[in-house]
Amino acid sequence: MARKIIVTAALTGAFQGKAQCPGLPEQPDEIAQAAYECYNAGASIVHLHARDKNGINVTDPKIFSEINSKIRAKCPIITQDSTAPATRPGFDPNYCRSSLEIFDAEFLPEMASLDVALMYAKWQGEGAMYAWTRDVLIEAAKKMQELKIKPEIEIFSPTNLEDVEDYLLSYIPQPLSYNIVMGMSITQGAMKYSPENLMDTVKRLPKGCNFSVMHVGARELEGAMMGMLLGGGVRVGLEDNIWYRKGEKAKSNAQLVERAVRMIREFGFEIATPDEAREILNIPPLSISGR
Repeated sequence: MARKIIVTAALTGAFQGKAQCPGLPEQPDEIAQAAYECYNAGASIVHLHARDKNGINVTDPKIFSEINSKIRAKCPIITQDSTAPATRPGFDPNYCRSSLEIFDAEFLPEMASLDVALMYAKWQGEGAMYAWTRDVLIEAAKKMQELKIKPEIEIFSPTNLEDVEDYLLSYIPQPLSYNIVMGMSITQGAMKYSPENLMDTVKRLPKGCNFSVMHVGARELEGAMMGMLLGGGVRVGLEDNIWYRKGEKAKSNAQLVERAVRMIREFGFEIATPDEAREILNIPPLSISGR
């Protein structure tokens, strides 16, 4: 039987807006509709960020709750909320802890991201530092464990794998789920994409884990397909790349998912349904979790 590939659609992100890409969804109704279209196109997971009425990235639990509930009313796709903090200039060692307020949402996701990195960014012309300290990461992992939310561990370099092994493993249920982040060298210090960098990172992953690969920018599709051939899942979406091809912006998230699904099938693999993805990732069925 052909391997089942989990496709994740990253719908919105924290940086680009409608001025850069008219098809990027910002408000809860738009995000829920985009999730439904991606589900119909073959995605099994949607990675989610929230925006306020002005399109600014926020961690407001009420907005996340609205997004999660509206998506669930439309389809059974797996919801994965981002714990990335709302972007702002400056440095506050406790800033990343504030993003954990998303777990106060009335309607919780099935998954959430867990960024293992110290991030330096340029935002609105000023420097910004996001300190994902060990204390904050352990607190986030414990919170997810308590709420039965599956963590997706975001790693930005191979050394992050050692951090996970050293102090997070006891708080994260098996099988581990990783997302290898590439290309975000300006905002998050991620390694640049190359086949060699990706192969080296995949070799370092613990046995039995699940993983996907994301690349920010023009090499999104190349990185995703390379990750698939190395045994992982596929992540695409307007959060990571607003271009369909050089000189042509993507019309929607679903357009990017449809292309990825076509290529996955051309390679002889099959597409995992949301229920199949839950089984692979050890996430409770919807009938049990109620999410």
